[in-house]
Amino acid sequence: MESARLIGGLLRMVSDLDLAEELAQDALVIALEQWPGAGIPENPGAWLMATAKRRAIDRLRRIKLAERKHEELGRELEAQQETAMEAFDAELDDPIGDDLLRLMFIACHPRLSPEARTALTLRLLGGLTTGEIARAFLVPEPTIAQRIVRAKRTLAEARVPFEGPGRAELRDRLASVLEVIYLIFNEGYSATAGEDWIRPALCEEALRLGRILAELAPWEPEIHGLVALMEIQASRLHARVGPTGDPILLLDQNRGKWDQLLIGRGLAALDRAEKLGGAPGPYVLQAAIASCHARARTAADTDWTRIAALYGELARISPSPVVELNRAVALGMASGPAAGLELVDALASEPSLREYHLLPSIRGDLLAKLGRAREARAEFQRAAGLARNVRERKLLLDRAAACERG
Repeated sequence: MESARLIGGLLRMVSDLDLAEELAQDALVIALEQWPGAGIPENPGAWLMATAKRRAIDRLRRIKLAERKHEELGRELEAQQETAMEAFDAELDDPIGDDLLRLMFIACHPRLSPEARTALTLRLLGGLTTGEIARAFLVPEPTIAQRIVRAKRTLAEARVPFEGPGRAELRDRLASVLEVIYLIFNEGYSATAGEDWIRPALCEEALRLGRILAELAPWEPEIHGLVALMEIQASRLHARVGPTGDPILLLDQNRGKWDQLLIGRGLAALDRAEKLGGAPGPYVLQAAIASCHARARTAADTDWTRIAALYGELARISPSPVVELNRAVALGMASGPAAGLELVDALASEPSLREYHLLPSIRGDLLAKLGRAREARAEFQRAAGLARNVRERKLLLDRAAACERG
């Protein structure tokens, strides 16, 4: 996220997305070169920003941008050098003028397609790789790479002003911003690839952005719905992994480890969303589903019938194969594994799920509950072959082995 902070701050000065990204990367590289010998500065964020601004001045000199811009940056740097480091923190953490949130709204400009907005924002703010974004969208990696390149070119050609939107424009961009924040959270909640199953820093950053957004637009129920959803899901982070980092599935978690403060915040945010009225949107419905889990004292107390009904409503207003897959899980718990399996099998030919490891994983779980261990083992093995996260792959292979042992 430090890279995104730098890009957001630099963008206001250089008004060039590619240049801001490059300068931020330069500052991080310099830090990697100097900090091991000189030690980490007292305020790393301020150090990085000051370094990036010096690089910006050098770059502007070389490419002979307007003298006015040069003098402006020079004066700003001089002022910063006279200012205590705490002032940098205050600038970076300013809840209203938050550079990250401003950058997010810029990347979600209406001139870009919804797909391009999300891909660009996840790349710039979420720090996700092209592969991770492709995985989240269930599309090939080159497709995401092309979307990002075209999005940058479109913003540059349109000479989009690099400033945050007014209230009237905010609503037009809100859906994309919410989607991006939740995708960042999800990458932290269940990492697509790598050695760790969870990345708490991403969850914390998504929550922070969501809370700021709720302050900026308190009249929008979907924002409160998203915040509620993330608060409740974040409450389970400590229970989602064991001492060695291995995943612990929802029904097996020690609910005594769930963070009651976050649950309380989440339920309060859901209450605010519902009191604003109107038909519940996708995030309010998902938060309602999360609240069913949060309110259940034990896994056996979970109201799966209500969860299945909520997924049905979600599928009606926001249909997607992933929603259907989740509904299959809920149906399997509420009405028996055969009902869930029937819905999963109906998704078997869905092209977007062809490489999605959770399809065979869920099918394997339902088959195991039906006593069809041999078929379940094959599905868990297939899921493991598709999974890119090391921890998740191990979990799936363990489940396949358990099926073999009977």
